[in-house]
Amino acid sequence: MTDIPHLLSSSHTIAVVGLSDRPERDSYKVARYLKSRGYQIFPVNPNIKTVLGETAYSRLEDIPGPVDIVDIFRASTEVPAIVDSAIRMGAKAVWMQFGVISEAGAKRALDAGLEVVMDRCMMLEHRKLGLP
Repeated sequence: MTDIPHLLSSSHTIAVVGLSDRPERDSYKVARYLKSRGYQIFPVNPNIKTVLGETAYSRLEDIPGPVDIVDIFRASTEVPAIVDSAIRMGAKAVWMQFGVISEAGAKRALDAGLEVVMDRCMMLEHRKLGLP
């Protein structure tokens, strides 16, 4: 079982897969919150150029530096392929947001040594813990 308080307090970089540039979308709200709390975010969305003042990347593999957490705002069916990319890029964890559930993706990530959080909101977990 993933130690969420440790994961959130020891992580600094988060790739947000499926980050929208529309302020009303949950992915935007969560990424904005995380950025306001000092995390470096890397938007991953091939349909936008920038969001929240950050360059957007088409694929996880295009991010120029290390990533601690891959935060997934995509359909559950897309998770296994995203996990494969997270493994290739050396991410430490995958986080599947509310409603994103993939047992196959979780197993693949765990087998590769990544931490896994599924069907939970990173922003709500961060707030609940009262982290800075």
